[in-house]
Amino acid sequence: MPNERDLAGYRLEKAFQCLTTAQSNLTEGDCCASVNRSYYAVFHGMRAVLALDHFDSKKHSGIISEFRKQYIKTGIFPVELSDMLSQLFQVRNNSDYMDFYIVSKADAEQQVKNASIFLKEIDRYLKGRDQ
Repeated sequence: MPNERDLAGYRLEKAFQCLTTAQSNLTEGDCCASVNRSYYAVFHGMRAVLALDHFDSKKHSGIISEFRKQYIKTGIFPVELSDMLSQLFQVRNNSDYMDFYIVSKADAEQQVKNASIFLKEIDRYLKGRDQ
């Protein structure tokens, strides 16, 4: 059984893999897949941080709520990440579940950018926790 540090590292690696896939999808013109992978990059990043607290949830809302409560409301992460998270979640949900919803290239580019910023903050935080 991995310890919480190993689990956090595994989840962060998965997050960066999703971000790489989102960037590739964008380059290939698959905006729907790109926003999906951008969201999941952030989702796995949040799960990486929460692994250190021995917290997990089967529901996305549980992960999002706990991350906001423990890390954004306390000022550990900037509040702008909460706004990015809301946008990522909304665009991904619309793209995945709404019939005829079209993701523009500009929307997909913004979500990849948001995910990249979010993961840089998470990576910085986790590296700081290692010291």
